[in-house]
Amino acid sequence: MSTPTPVSLETGLHTEYIRKQLVQAIYAADMSAAAIANPFDTDGNLVTIPTGYKAIGYTTDDGISFPSEVSMSDVTSSQSSEPTRSDVESDVLTASWSPQETNAATIAMYDGLPLSGAGALPTIGSAAWTWDRAKSGRNPFRRLLFIGLDYGDDGGEIYVVKHMPRARLTDKDDESWSRADPTTRPVTVTAYRDSTYGTSCRNWIDGPGWRALAPAGG
Repeated sequence: MSTPTPVSLETGLHTEYIRKQLVQAIYAADMSAAAIANPFDTDGNLVTIPTGYKAIGYTTDDGISFPSEVSMSDVTSSQSSEPTRSDVESDVLTASWSPQETNAATIAMYDGLPLSGAGALPTIGSAAWTWDRAKSGRNPFRRLLFIGLDYGDDGGEIYVVKHMPRARLTDKDDESWSRADPTTRPVTVTAYRDSTYGTSCRNWIDGPGWRALAPAGG
């Protein structure tokens, strides 16, 4: 009788696969800007952020959250105490962050201003930044780019990227003024499907550190 091979509970465990987003960046653009086709070159290096995308800048150390609210439609039957069928009714992706900088992008996101062209705020330091609260709420769609940076064991960069080609503000918290804390204008955006791009959010993971994880020989 053969001796059973012991099962190791360590099989399939990889500490090198545990990721953090040590640095995060958010960029916003008007819908007139081009959607992101590929944020990486052929070697996995991050390419230059396209023209028209404005940096949100520093955010609070809560970082960025991406809640996904799923609603299910259940079929119940008299012969079962559990649903006998369940289907996704809606799956809504949002993103939330609290910017710490007062710049053109953070104000535009919070108050519905364009990021470029007529009505956009000028360069920081220009005389008299002035804008009015709209009589009827302006809430334009935006293109949003989120980039997270981690490092592999060899020190190579590992990037996690999300691109929402069509998103808009759907909630915002109070603008806060304080002696102790920076002025913040927290926002929540919802991703909507872009008919040309074909999705509400495209995701990538790449970078030299990511490629270094490939098993030897392929």
